[in-house]
Amino acid sequence: MDLITRGNNVIMETYKRFPLVFDKGQGCVLTDINGKEYLDFMGGIAVNALGYAHPGLMDAMKTQMEKLVHVSNLYWTEPGIELAELLTKESGLDKVFFCNSGAEACEAALKLCRIYGKLKKHQNAVEIIAMDQSFHGRTYGAISATGQKKYQANLEPLLPEIYHVPFNDIEALKAQINPNICGIILEPIQGEGGIHPADPEYLKAVRKICDQENIVLIFDEVQTGIGRSGKLFAYQQYGVVPDVVTMAKGLGGGVPIGGIIAKNHVAEVFTPGTHAATFGGNPFVCATGKYVIETLTAPGFFESVAEKGAYLKSQLEALKKEHPSIKDVRGMGLMIGAEVDGDLGVIVAKAMDKGLLVITAGSNAIRFVPPLIITKEQIDQAVQIFSECL
Repeated sequence: MDLITRGNNVIMETYKRFPLVFDKGQGCVLTDINGKEYLDFMGGIAVNALGYAHPGLMDAMKTQMEKLVHVSNLYWTEPGIELAELLTKESGLDKVFFCNSGAEACEAALKLCRIYGKLKKHQNAVEIIAMDQSFHGRTYGAISATGQKKYQANLEPLLPEIYHVPFNDIEALKAQINPNICGIILEPIQGEGGIHPADPEYLKAVRKICDQENIVLIFDEVQTGIGRSGKLFAYQQYGVVPDVVTMAKGLGGGVPIGGIIAKNHVAEVFTPGTHAATFGGNPFVCATGKYVIETLTAPGFFESVAEKGAYLKSQLEALKKEHPSIKDVRGMGLMIGAEVDGDLGVIVAKAMDKGLLVITAGSNAIRFVPPLIITKEQIDQAVQIFSECL
């Protein structure tokens, strides 16, 4: 019995998996059990920031694993403190809460702003505004905040008092504002919605509204954060600072870690017993995250991400002139979407046959989110394969 048949017999079908079984990875290349190599431009869906088998990351994992993997959050550990210090320093925010995933990070942010509303506004200040075409995760609160009906099928009734407005439409947002709003959550670049960046003036206007109305502004940077945009967080590209930012994906370089960072005046409403995560921020994942952040914030790294991202975007825009099926190229840093008029499933399958891994975003875009250590030569290779698939 082959591995895929064995897997289908025992694993729930929550993913429509491709007929590939991967065995190992090195740099930006994955190898399946038959020895075929694939250039990876989906990076575990923007997770493997430093690629595969990164020597320094492996050393950091091994060193911490031999010391201490897990201890209860009833006690302190040095890796957790050090990672939190790095994140607050680099983000300009004040306090960190660690959890295990992006969905958990969004749950924490939603709880935080609702508690804030009750304690710092009034008891009915529990309403939250989210965006159409957004994606915030699969847990109940996160899926309620997600602005795509396809993810909410058969889950109604959803969490109440969460409303959705069109993204990048400040007038629609203003029309939804009332004294009961405690939080606004949005992605600076909508990922699952199709790689749609926010307009700079829109984000500035949202920040102004939140300041005027005492509303907690949450930026979901689970996908856009940890260097993906060419800065540690995408909001640093816009010059607009949220009250809370969510993070996960790239933070652990492949191990499960998520979290939120918040300004002091919001963070202080979390007190002992209001929220927790048993595995959140254990010494193993924090030592790993510390290595990732130290690597990304070393001189020149973000500049290289921005440069390679601009190069990838320019190559795809050049391809657009050759292929009328490419309708748009958009994104920031190494988070680029190519909107294509055609069957995206066929394109993804053709690319896979030719040794390139890509993924869709929204209903009409191919998403390019490779490891941040990708080279220009590998970008050229990927664009060439993509062109052949069109």
